[in-house]
Amino acid sequence: MMPVGSLLTLLDDMTAILDDVWIMTKLSAKKTAGVLGDDLALNAEQAVGLSPDRELPVIWAVAKGSARNKAMLIPLALVLRALAPWLIQPLLMGGGLFLCYEGAEKLLHRFGPQAEHQPAEALRAEDKVAGSPWEKEKIAGAVRTDLILSAEIIALTLGLVAHLDFARVLLVLLVISLLMTVGVYGLVGLIVKLDDIGLALQKRRQAGLRTLGKVILATAPRMLALISWLGTVAIFCVGGGILVHGVAPLHHLVEELNAWLGLLAEGVTGLVAGFVALAVVKLLGRLKGRATP
Repeated sequence: MMPVGSLLTLLDDMTAILDDVWIMTKLSAKKTAGVLGDDLALNAEQAVGLSPDRELPVIWAVAKGSARNKAMLIPLALVLRALAPWLIQPLLMGGGLFLCYEGAEKLLHRFGPQAEHQPAEALRAEDKVAGSPWEKEKIAGAVRTDLILSAEIIALTLGLVAHLDFARVLLVLLVISLLMTVGVYGLVGLIVKLDDIGLALQKRRQAGLRTLGKVILATAPRMLALISWLGTVAIFCVGGGILVHGVAPLHHLVEELNAWLGLLAEGVTGLVAGFVALAVVKLLGRLKGRATP
């Protein structure tokens, strides 16, 4: 039987570990709040255009993909922290550039000369059904984006907990990953179901609740349209922010600006980098096409 003194010492050590984990988790949540906001906008944007009966299943599929991303990234981050910490920033910058590239491709598809002008109803009838290629690609794109955002969250958290021992670092990463995943996708699910919430409130007897339901129904479409645009903007802000923070002169320059100007600078950096990357990819594609007999 374990002596009482040893048991108390063990409980005291466990309490100290949990206190450290809780403190560092709160600090990490504050540090990654900006990424969380962008993550929320990006993932809510992915749900725009889905048929109502497919919204929650798609969000659930992306949430599972996000959990898999974090389950892969946490061990990888711990290995890199131990063996090659210098490699974390270049990998993040590569992910940030890819995010900017995807954002530029999305803008070109939406506004470019080759943009398709099919009626949205035809697309919904043909593609927006369970298991359709369109839906699978939407989920895959959201999971790819989440991979980069999750990597940034984990990298920022690693920077905060670098002084802690392995057990505390692992616990902080696990807790912040769980909180971010549940928080983001729970809020996304709530946002895309605002119209259903409004309809349910309209059926209540209380006049105040019925009025609230009417307000929600009137504003939900505009909110979803706004979220769609915010998601596109967030792509460039997140990607540009990663690139800016990886280049010391740019990082110091942006740090001297106020919050809004800094965010604007990161967004512009992401926009320019995205279209440069897109131009390079298209040029390489053309050169490859010419070289192929």
